[in-house]
Amino acid sequence: MKLLVTGGAGFIGSAVIRLALKETSASIVNLDKLTYAANPEAVAAVAASPRYAFEKVDICDRPEVERVFRSHQPDAVMHLAAESHVDRSIDAPAAFLQTNVVGTCTLLEVALDYWRSLSPERQAAFRFHHVSTDEVYGSLGETGAFSETTAYAPNSPYSASKAASDHFVRAWHHTYGLPVVTSNCSNNYGPWQFPEKLIPLVTINALLGKPLPVYGKGENVRDWLYVEDHARALWLVLASGRPGEVYNVGGDSERTNLEVVEAICDLVDALAPKLPSGGPRRSLIRFVTDRPGHDLRYAIDATKLRTELRWQPREDFASGLRRTVAWYLDNRAWWEKVRADGYKGERLGLKSPAAAKS
Repeated sequence: MKLLVTGGAGFIGSAVIRLALKETSASIVNLDKLTYAANPEAVAAVAASPRYAFEKVDICDRPEVERVFRSHQPDAVMHLAAESHVDRSIDAPAAFLQTNVVGTCTLLEVALDYWRSLSPERQAAFRFHHVSTDEVYGSLGETGAFSETTAYAPNSPYSASKAASDHFVRAWHHTYGLPVVTSNCSNNYGPWQFPEKLIPLVTINALLGKPLPVYGKGENVRDWLYVEDHARALWLVLASGRPGEVYNVGGDSERTNLEVVEAICDLVDALAPKLPSGGPRRSLIRFVTDRPGHDLRYAIDATKLRTELRWQPREDFASGLRRTVAWYLDNRAWWEKVRADGYKGERLGLKSPAAAKS
């Protein structure tokens, strides 16, 4: 099988590519625009494989996307290319509309034309796998979990753009017959994640002895999913998911943000040199003004994925977090370069859209 992965130089996409080239016989075409969050180093270990090809292409550029389909003739598409950071979507929502909605629509149009050109046998085997987020479902109270039938209620510009892209994918299946599958995942973490996200940001700041900002009172709850477990789930959904169906992927690891930050502090204390003061890194925690519209709680019910496709995560939160923190401590040169190239750990999501344009 030849798989076209969009956003394959990103955090989750690169994990999928590493998995596919190490554990399957698939050939991979990595289509990526190489935005600020892209990381070619994350696929460097497998990039020399004769089964790997890279195309620097924007998914909004229809002629170039058409060229990639013509040239590589994929048997399936896994669509991960997206703007993904909630705080950045607050600062500049138009960029999320362009990539996540217009880009997805462009990709669907090209994929549909390509699919219609295939033989009946290849049409039957073809899949378009759209990878999305649990944030499209909105916010939960203290109990309950998102299922595949939960009504959409996105609350941020990011989640609204992903909800729209999910609906376009559904429409292309029901209107045109394109064989699609969709997955919605909980918060991912692991090696190679861009250090604007909570776990790498806190790990790096804790190592450096810098303040650890926690939104509000740290009471917001997320379900955490180790990225390699997610990659295996995505492969199962692509290979065995039923066309037109949605599969939720969750790690069954709910934690408050404060609990996550405190756990990182304890791990850095155990794995890295002590602070000059000699005190614990929990002393660096600072509560800051909450994110606008911050959803209280997300939780995923992954029963459908577990029962239909026999998926089980290999990491629990304790083991996955330890592996993650250790990776960032061992790969300081990588994140120091990321910070030197532009992002230095500053808080995002404080501008209005109008101010972001100025």
